Amino acid sequence: MKRKELGNLGEQIASEYLQKEEYKIIERNFYCKQGEIDIIAKKGKEIIFIEVKTRTNNLFGKPAEAVNVKKQKCIMQATNYFLYKNNLTEAFIRFDVIEINLIKGKFKINHIKQII
Repeated sequence: MKRKELGNLGEQIASEYLQKEEYKIIERNFYCKQGEIDIIAKKGKEIIFIEVKTRTNNLFGKPAEAVNVKKQKCIMQATNYFLYKNNLTEAFIRFDVIEINLIKGKFKINHIKQII
């Protein structure tokens, strides 16, 4: 499976998981010049900005470890733009990472809340 296909599959799995957990998906793959956010969701009064990392093995570390300082900066800049664009600058926000580990056709989800 190619990297892009793996990423899309992981984001689909994460979206379905979030909906089962009663999150409302606001947007997927939000792009702007500042960066990209995989999933933007809402639960209660919080808007959650979610980075999805999908792996088929841990040879290069755990998926969340790929959300380094540079990636965090891009996510924050894209978040600020999204909030400004949608007049949500007073919103309660949270940054999560969802790790998807795909092994032999099965997947395991690890939802890490308030990572940044």
